[in-house]
Amino acid sequence: MKYCLLALALFFLISCEKDVDLNLKSAETVLVVDAQIEDSMPPIVVLTKSLNVFSTINAQILANTFVRNADVYVSNGTLTHKLREYPLALAPGYTAYFYSNDFLSPSTSFVGQINNGYNLKIISEGKEYSANTFIPTNALKLDSIWVKPVPFNTDLTKRLLYFRATDPTGLGNSGRYFTKKNSESFLAGENSVFDDQVIDGTSFNSQIPLGIDRNNKPARDSNLLKVGDTITLKWCNISRTTYNFWNTWQFAFQSIGNPFAQPNKVLGNVSNGALGAFCGYSVKTKTLIVQ
Repeated sequence: MKYCLLALALFFLISCEKDVDLNLKSAETVLVVDAQIEDSMPPIVVLTKSLNVFSTINAQILANTFVRNADVYVSNGTLTHKLREYPLALAPGYTAYFYSNDFLSPSTSFVGQINNGYNLKIISEGKEYSANTFIPTNALKLDSIWVKPVPFNTDLTKRLLYFRATDPTGLGNSGRYFTKKNSESFLAGENSVFDDQVIDGTSFNSQIPLGIDRNNKPARDSNLLKVGDTITLKWCNISRTTYNFWNTWQFAFQSIGNPFAQPNKVLGNVSNGALGAFCGYSVKTKTLIVQ
């Protein structure tokens, strides 16, 4: 009798199976906005077009994604400035493009200021997009940086980077950091954003990982400094909107290829279906030569 029941159960299980045919259609191309403004610096806006997840990627295709001849405006509440398009050589035969202050219109150009808001407007291919950002005060303060030898490492010239910071009492402060080693570019850390839910109202010390190049696999010991290196820590206070964008973006980036990753949506702040964000940063830097 038990064998009959087992066979009957298997029959119902098999009969309930259903083939699932996923028709993954090509997504519509949308505008991707990478825009920022730092205190004492002009706005910088990079516009590209999205690529399908199954697209073939090469240097020429990436170069062709840059959006040209858009009308890009940034306002600080008093002045509205139309940005100018500039070329940037990437490699022989390949050029990137970005938008920044127009040197031919100095009367309306400006740089970022702490505790001020900014509006971005983009008109491209007959569509209009907008975004807002804010440069907060330097509430999360970077006090000092130093290095220590790497524990249990036989190479006595290797060092780890540490910092001390102070957060005022009152939740709501957020930050992002970058590092620059020697003459390299500033690179964001793998987990570059943080808030004050744990550190509120405290001064604290911590080891800080060096920024990474997300276009290349990190080399062995890439997180280590060596005696003679010059290291700069770029410490930024950011708004909650900027924090939410980079926090969800980093989670999505780290989940690529993981079938068990939690579903995630990157929280941008650009209107009309565009991807990306307009971010504001108040910046402090500290530099030392590794001893």
